[in-house]
Amino acid sequence: VEPGISGILVLGGAPNAHDDRAAPWLADVRVLLADAVSADVPVLGLCLGGQLLAAALGGRVELSPITEVGLVFVERTEAGLTDRLVSQLQVPGDRIPATQWHQDHITELPDGAVVLLTNAACRVQAFRVGEHAYGLQMHPEVDADAFDDWSTEQDDALERSGRTGAQAAAEVRAEQGALISAWRPMILGWGELVWAYATDRR
Repeated sequence: VEPGISGILVLGGAPNAHDDRAAPWLADVRVLLADAVSADVPVLGLCLGGQLLAAALGGRVELSPITEVGLVFVERTEAGLTDRLVSQLQVPGDRIPATQWHQDHITELPDGAVVLLTNAACRVQAFRVGEHAYGLQMHPEVDADAFDDWSTEQDDALERSGRTGAQAAAEVRAEQGALISAWRPMILGWGELVWAYATDRR
């Protein structure tokens, strides 16, 4: 990781995390993520970004038997209840709403990784490796308008889900307020990790 970089955010995408033939740039991203974790640089990987984080450190990502598209509910693990970021998720009960669009999932985590969020369809909904590197299967960065745009595109995950884009988009829009309330504190918390890392290096 080059000097001056205080955080790495890796977003989603269509390829499988190991599919270097279809997306040759994935190899460079995995190297970058491995270097970042080694240097304890804050990392946040979302959907494919989270899968790449796992793959970069020796984990495994495969096609899931269950495809999650639209509004999905997850819950904290015991580790998630005390994690510095996941504990900040703001929900009235145990069920946490999340925006999802994935057909791959993490089947094997790297050594030392801790599962923080889970559900019956996808065991690894969020994990942490080291102190400051987080991988999420969901899309907390996506609002209802962005999801509307996604829902009109032809996509393998949507087709495999057996749902229509309109159905998934309507669910996300109906819960947008709850989604923002739930996820904003955690994402701001990751931003504070980045700020603290940058400040410590001055």
